[in-house]
Formats: sequence, structure tokens, C-alpha cells
Amino acid sequence: MRRLAGALAGLTVFLDGCATLPDRPEIPSQLAIAPGTDAPLDRAVADAEGQHPGQAGFRLVIEGMEAFVIRMHSARQAARSLDVQTYIWHADGTGRYLAQALLAAADRGVRVRLLVDDLDARAKNAGFGALAAHPNIEVRSFNPFATRSGSLRLAGEGLRDFGRINRRMHNKSWIADNRIALVGGRNLGDEYFTASDAVNFVDLDFAMIGPVVRDVSASFDRFWNSASAWPMELLDPSVVTEAALQALRAKLDEKTGGPRQEAYARALREDDGIRRLVAGDWALRWTSKYRFVSDDPAKVTMQKKDAARAAVAAAVLEQLREARRSLEIISPYFVPGDAGSEVLISRARSGASVQVLTNSLAANDVATVHGGYSRHRKALLEGGVQLFELKPLAQGAPATSFAGSSGASLHTKALTTDGVSSFVGSYNLDPRSTWLNCEQGVLVDDAPVAAQLSAIFGQQSAGSRAWTVTLEGKHLRWNDGQQSHDSDPGASGWRRFQAWFARAFHLDAQL
Repeated sequence: MRRLAGALAGLTVFLDGCATLPDRPEIPSQLAIAPGTDAPLDRAVADAEGQHPGQAGFRLVIEGMEAFVIRMHSARQAARSLDVQTYIWHADGTGRYLAQALLAAADRGVRVRLLVDDLDARAKNAGFGALAAHPNIEVRSFNPFATRSGSLRLAGEGLRDFGRINRRMHNKSWIADNRIALVGGRNLGDEYFTASDAVNFVDLDFAMIGPVVRDVSASFDRFWNSASAWPMELLDPSVVTEAALQALRAKLDEKTGGPRQEAYARALREDDGIRRLVAGDWALRWTSKYRFVSDDPAKVTMQKKDAARAAVAAAVLEQLREARRSLEIISPYFVPGDAGSEVLISRARSGASVQVLTNSLAANDVATVHGGYSRHRKALLEGGVQLFELKPLAQGAPATSFAGSSGASLHTKALTTDGVSSFVGSYNLDPRSTWLNCEQGVLVDDAPVAAQLSAIFGQQSAGSRAWTVTLEGKHLRWNDGQQSHDSDPGASGWRRFQAWFARAFHLDAQL
């Protein structure tokens, strides 16, 4: 009887997982606050923008500490608005520090808009609800789950509504006062800022000032006002309370204390990111030849493949096809498919040097993705494409890191063509980024930016950090100049099985 009662209770919970979202009322559109003239960030960028009319300034942000510092300083100097769009926000050291910075800005009267994808946000429902209780902070969750907690409920909803919730918002933007923006591959959390004691991601952003920032803000507004963006007050009003906000403040104060906080504080004191950026202490490239591109937020609702809504994939494909001399691709989740492989092979056979850097099976944090990629390795190599796979072990942490790490994983999404054109964004060369997720990125035509991106490719593909994959007869080989391997180096049996499963059952469309 006790077992039957337990089974019935489990069934009840499971069926409860089939809950549906409430009706979403019409919500008035809300737009980014226009740039001003008298706030700190206005004054900081005024001279630089005035010297480059019609142009935007770009800096490749490579190091994790620099990426963190720019976000923190821009939050501290913001006077009007902070708009943050992210796929993941971890409740760890850097994540809590950034949350505290947003709260401090809101306390000063800054309007804060936070747009998070619900795949990650659902697990932090209470924390985001607490932030939303602040009168100057609005939190919206993109394409949310109807159930707000419980793994059984989540499983039930997944079975009932998989086609919808399988589509995610993968965009990452950080915009301060509509004056400075960061766009790229970084989510918010320790491993994206070289602050993890375990595995850290090799990642990349563009820091930008000038008119391109207004393009990023316009994209943010499209997603913010989308029918797929749900205010926390509608999703779960029970967690949007003043008591929850006060409890969050106390928790943040407690959790951001100690030695790690001092490391962050010291970095901020010693590395005034915004001042150095606009003063020219850090290289900033100015050009009018750029384009910010973002998918239609309605992409997550389309029933069939619609190229018109996959704007980022179309822009990247155009860049691939236009390569004449060289093409360097960095993609952590690289699943080119037959059509993508043919594009790369055609470029190689036409005489272009085509090089791809992706994660090795041992370094990939999603082993099944490697299975989708590995189906195409031999064809790519036979067609003249050069392949490099990042090693899982860091060769010593960089000097500009918060903590050493025992491992590394590629998370950069970038490419450069013919030594002139560059792309940096959230888009992976895989079917999920093309057809299921919303993505964004920045295309820049500037030879020095392309040269810097090529240098990054060269550093990360060197033998100390990556294996070169070659084809000897019908067999693959991995070589770093010191050792050679005849199968995926360093990968466990479980990882090999996961990759084999994805490869054997052709799961490319979900990868």
C-alpha cells in the first residue's frame, strides 16, 4: 500500500508537470534609454566618438579578468540604464559580484533590465524573482517553462512541449547607458572570467563604443518586447517580494566576503577598464565597416526552418562563401553537417587555406556534440580542410587570471576571412545555432582586428594547446609535435560512448 501511495503521488507530480503557461497580457513596449551628455560614461566616450564621426570603436576582449573588469566598471559608472541579456548566469563568485553591482546601480536610480534564458534561469527562479522585487530592476525570462521547480515537473513538461522549450535564446549582451556594449560568447560566471578552480573557458568578446552600441540596444529591445519574454511577476509572483530581496542582499553580502572578494576588488582597483579603454591605453579599432546581426526572437516559435529568421547563420554563411585566400574558424561546438562541410571543402579546393579549431573530445563539455562533428572529420580532411582540437589541460594559467585552473575548454565563437573580415558572437557552426537557438554577433571589416583574431587562432592551435588532426591512409592521427595518437586523446570510455551514440544515431539536428 505504501508503494502504491508513493507511485500515485509520483504520478500526480508528473502530471502536474503538464501545466501550461498562464495567458500573457499585452505589455506596453519599452525601449532603451537614449544616450545623454552629462553622465560619466557620456563624458568618457565623448572625445573618442567625436574624433571618429560615423565610426564605431572595437576591442577584442580576450582575457577573462578584462571581461569581468569592463562589466563591473561599466555597472559602477552607469547613471541611466543597464541592459543585460544572457543565456547563463551562475550563482558563483563572479556571478554574485555582478548581481551585487546591478543592485548597487539600481539603488542609485539606474534602470536595470535583465533578460535571461529560462533553461538556466528556472533553477535560479527565487534569485531572479528577488531581483525583480527592486523597483528599478525588471527581470524577464525568455521562452520560459510553465513549471518553476521540480525535476519531475520539468520532465513532464519536456515530454508534452519539447518542440517549444527545445528552442533557446543564446544571445549575450551587456549594455551600459547605451554608451558601451559587450557582445560575444561569454555567459556570466566564474569559468567565463578565468576565475574557476576547475575548468575555464577560452572565450572572446567585442567591447564596443559608438553607433554600434545603439544597434545592440535595438536588438535587446526586440527580445525584451517579444511575446516570448515573460516578466517574473507573471511567471511566479510568489518569489517577487520585498522580503526575498532583503534576503538576497544579505546572502550576497555574506557570499562575496573573504579572500576571493579581495582578489576581485584588487583587480578593479588596479585595472580601471573603462578609463583605459576610452583613453587609448587599450587598443581600440575604429571603422565604419561593421554590422551587428541578430536573429528574429520569433525564431523560437517557427514551425519549419525559415532562413529569414536565421539572420546570423545567413551572415556567417555569406562570409564563409566569400573567402578567397584564407578562412579561420573557432567554434567549440562544431557540427558542420553535409552542407556546411561542402562549403568549407569547396573553399579549400578553390585554393583558400581553411582551418578549423574546435574542442577535442576530452575538452568538450558536451561529448555528444563531438559525435556530430566526428562524422565529418574524414571528409573535411580529405577535402583539404585543416583541423585542430583543443587539449583539455591548461598549460599554466595566464597572469591576468583570478585563479589557476586544471583544465580548459574552448567557448570562443569567431572566424576571420582573407585577413580582413572578422566575426565574433554567440553563434556556433552547428544546426542548433542555425535553426533552434536565437543568436547574435558582430561582423567587422578591419585588417588589424582580423590579424589579432588570426593571432589568437595561432596561439590556441599551437602544439602546446591543441592537437593537429591528420589523415594517414584511412586512419586519423592526432599530433602536437611531441606525441602522436591514433584515437581521440585523453577521452574516457564514457565520453567515447556518448560521442559514438550521437554519431551512430545521427543526432546532428539537436546538437
